[in-house]
Amino acid sequence: MSNYDYIIVGAGSAGCVLANRLSANPDIRVCLLEAGGSNRSPLLHVPAGWAATFNNPSFDWGYNTDPEPELGDRQVYWPRGKALGGSSAINGMIYIRGVPMDFAAWEQAGAKGWSWEDVLPYYKKAERQQVHDDDLHGADGPLHVQEVRDKRPMDDVFLNAMNEAGIPSNADFNGVDQTGCGYYQFTQNNGRRWSTASAYLTPARSRSNLTILTHAHTQRVLFEGKRACGVEISRRGNRQVINGAHVILSGGAIASPQLLEVSGVGDGERLRSLGIDLIHHNPEVGEHLQDHLLCKVVYATNPENSINREVQGLRLIPSALRWFFLRQGPLTTGSAPVGAFCHTREGLEAPDVQIHFASGGTLYNNAGKIQAMKEPAVSAVVNQSRPESRGSIHVRHADMTEAPTIKANYLSAQLDRDTLLRGMRILLDIFDQSELQPFLNGRLSPALDVDLNNDEELMAYIRREAGTVYHPTSTCSIGKVVDENLRVTGVDGLSVIDASVMPYVVSGNTNAATIMLAEKGADQLLAARH
Repeated sequence: MSNYDYIIVGAGSAGCVLANRLSANPDIRVCLLEAGGSNRSPLLHVPAGWAATFNNPSFDWGYNTDPEPELGDRQVYWPRGKALGGSSAINGMIYIRGVPMDFAAWEQAGAKGWSWEDVLPYYKKAERQQVHDDDLHGADGPLHVQEVRDKRPMDDVFLNAMNEAGIPSNADFNGVDQTGCGYYQFTQNNGRRWSTASAYLTPARSRSNLTILTHAHTQRVLFEGKRACGVEISRRGNRQVINGAHVILSGGAIASPQLLEVSGVGDGERLRSLGIDLIHHNPEVGEHLQDHLLCKVVYATNPENSINREVQGLRLIPSALRWFFLRQGPLTTGSAPVGAFCHTREGLEAPDVQIHFASGGTLYNNAGKIQAMKEPAVSAVVNQSRPESRGSIHVRHADMTEAPTIKANYLSAQLDRDTLLRGMRILLDIFDQSELQPFLNGRLSPALDVDLNNDEELMAYIRREAGTVYHPTSTCSIGKVVDENLRVTGVDGLSVIDASVMPYVVSGNTNAATIMLAEKGADQLLAARH
């Protein structure tokens, strides 16, 4: 195939941004490779469709961790997007940036030029904010950010209960202070999901200098000596070589370290044991994995208070019609309309736990698919914002089609166990407030036989029930695998630009920060051409 200036591997939250920004110059030839398919399915545009994409092999890679020692050796299911837009096509759409201290920590870890003051212009560049008009927000970027369209009485009841529990109201979690409770902002446009494919790729698709290949599974990066010179892909059963001056890995925290390792960049001993020729020895590749871990509280309620009955059986039909004709109703809902950021102890510079609330209850069925509970329910989850536990992702085979080993090591740090326990107590206290009592018909989870006053019993519940918030990061960290310009150290012509380069996971949902990373990364690449 012909030579490109840039080959981008992965059309997800970062890859679509890069494809748009780099191809805006008509003299730059860009090839965007996506192992999944297109984003034409309605499930990728109806906001509530995210629940139907989980463990659906058309849209989800459907990974699982190894047995987690601190979670009773359970394997935790990890969805990852498999289509144009990547995980931004199947996520809960919550738009959270993190807090300034996150980026101060990045800088201390070696990410020079990534302070809050350095990254804020890129958040603003990306954003088309529909709610807040101030110096912290952008109004003319491609990424639509809107308030919740389907506000429900139970959302306000829960907000009032959080106020009653001493949590102040906050109109903008992305404002001057993250602390407090309020409505989340969603990456939506007029009630439609607004993935990076919609925001960045659709406006750029007609450019003659941009080639987009779906069902193109990159097998390895090709090198001439220590310089990346292209990639080998498998597409519809055929192997092809695509040549390029610069290769950018944007496969996310799982696929990017995996691709580095099968291409010969990683721990020499590990790679040689798998028969992989070593290009550059770096034992940090695939290490330092972080993710947010949540635990839930679920209460039964009356049918009219729960979204459950509106999204199953015959009642789904009017809900679907409301979305189709009006872009209104329950199908416009992301993962959680309201939430909070709280401090579990005195003296913290920023909140250390995050809460998500939904006026419904869901279960995983035996196939791992999400479905509404039969009984009407409301549910909330809490997660620690800045975990200290670190895991790893490594290839177990020289073949990219084999899923890697994922060891999240959840709750391996004492601070994480203590913080999640305190976070659960905050959440349970909210459910105890008088504001909520008229609407609750008994606790479903934790079960009534769990003694909530006993730390050991509550911790045992957390170990049985805790799951991922779907925020894996840090497996190709700045300062360890890439430099501050996101170039892979020890080789030439190769960058990683996605959530894997975060030195630490940000304090909140990771999609906005990943888009910011790609905006800044594109500018760095373009600046280096001059």
